[in-house]
Amino acid sequence: MIFEHKSVLLEETIDSLNIKPDGIYVDGTLGGGGHALEVCKRLSKNGRLIGIDQDADAIKAATKRLEEHKDKVTVVRSNYVNIKAVLSELGIEKVDGIYLDLGVSSYQLDASDRGFTYREEDAPLDMRMDQRNDQTAADIINNYSEFDIYRIIRDYGEDKFAKNIAKHIVRARQIKPIETTGELSEIIKAAIPAKVRATGGHPSKKTFQAIRIELNKELEVLSQSLDAMIDLLNPDGRISVITFHSLEDRIVKTRFKTNENPCICPPHFPICVCGRKSKGKVITRKPIIPTEEEIEENKRSKSSKLRVFERID
Repeated sequence: MIFEHKSVLLEETIDSLNIKPDGIYVDGTLGGGGHALEVCKRLSKNGRLIGIDQDADAIKAATKRLEEHKDKVTVVRSNYVNIKAVLSELGIEKVDGIYLDLGVSSYQLDASDRGFTYREEDAPLDMRMDQRNDQTAADIINNYSEFDIYRIIRDYGEDKFAKNIAKHIVRARQIKPIETTGELSEIIKAAIPAKVRATGGHPSKKTFQAIRIELNKELEVLSQSLDAMIDLLNPDGRISVITFHSLEDRIVKTRFKTNENPCICPPHFPICVCGRKSKGKVITRKPIIPTEEEIEENKRSKSSKLRVFERID
């Protein structure tokens, strides 16, 4: 299968970066290279793009897509949480822009052997963003305690039937290990009342999201990375982040707000004595969301939100 991923909020993200032709930019979630290609088009021969991704298929596809710009592109297989180390190895101290597209690519969702989708019956329960990792989704489903499975589905899937789903999973795995996406979907379906299944979306959607987030440590990686990314920006440099669910968006919104106003002094203090200095300003008071036309063209963009922060010296 060809690695495809329709870049969400493409023009909005590129515009938000205020690209300088001779600047250095980092794509922390390179994917198929859709955003990266547009950035490269705006760079002069002195400009530079560093593309980071942990997925081998993405690396291969993006490298091919960016072939005509190879003189100004460096592709690194890593997780964006390691951005500081990646840039240090390349001899780069500061950059002019960083952007993240936190969505799962269309390729990952549609490639049945990757195990991300609940629409395939016989796919292995994998869900690894980085296939070098030993743990898979099957390990979580078959080895985590009932409470931990419940907690993951409750917190990361925000599913009100989390307790019942966890109970059904543990009951099923006592009979035999749960090995495929189809088996897990049937178990989830049985844990949700028929009346709810008839009116809501796919009953497995929230649980699959929750397991994927836990397996790939997506929220921890995001939380740990944003402050460091802001520190890596040159004055007037920007970081733009596209999120796809409320948990990610909340983290980005909170970290940006804290970097804009880090003061922890009590409100009644006449002057700041904590010594914490603002690192910049939030450009997007409200997140940028896709137009109806974008949603029509790419249904998976519906829940996306773009937030932007600018570094000030």
